[in-house]
Amino acid sequence: MSHTAWPRRIHNYMPSERNDEELLTSGRAEDFGELYERTYPIVRAYLRRRTGPRPDLVLDLVAETFARALERQEQFDPRRGAAVGWLLAIASHLLVDAVRRGRVADRSRRRLGMERIEVDDDQLALVERESASGLQQTLTRLPAEQREAVERRVLQEESYAAIAERLGCSEQVVRKRVSRALSTLKRTGEETA
Repeated sequence: MSHTAWPRRIHNYMPSERNDEELLTSGRAEDFGELYERTYPIVRAYLRRRTGPRPDLVLDLVAETFARALERQEQFDPRRGAAVGWLLAIASHLLVDAVRRGRVADRSRRRLGMERIEVDDDQLALVERESASGLQQTLTRLPAEQREAVERRVLQEESYAAIAERLGCSEQVVRKRVSRALSTLKRTGEETA
């Protein structure tokens, strides 16, 4: 079975103190590699949650998400939101496109010259186990109000206004809960990378 996967470790130096947005906008390959290591578990878990137990699809979508982000990093505007949110938006659009077309786009990977990597069934099973259990464990560690806010906003793609109405609070409160949850998810991803 042939799937595109990125190596688990891109570099072997200590992580910097810079935030994801600084890493994404620096234009340096090492910084993008560090951003990848920090956010890969979140993007993978997000896609796994949306696709179900299809690790081959998850791997292809993750690879194209990061290839697309690398290609278009100059389009990221930190004033409009967090880097992880931008990556999840790319992943979401790619997933919708894959469902519509019946296959995962690979234009960015091809333009960047990323070769396909052979992944066997055992490796796919490992990806599936890590994706499923990692997301569940991380989400269960979040406070209930943050977990519900991030699940509704990020996983179910509800608007802030709709979430606020359903939860009986302001949009600002929902935004803060989602922001805190994403920060926790990011820290968890950094610890496990």
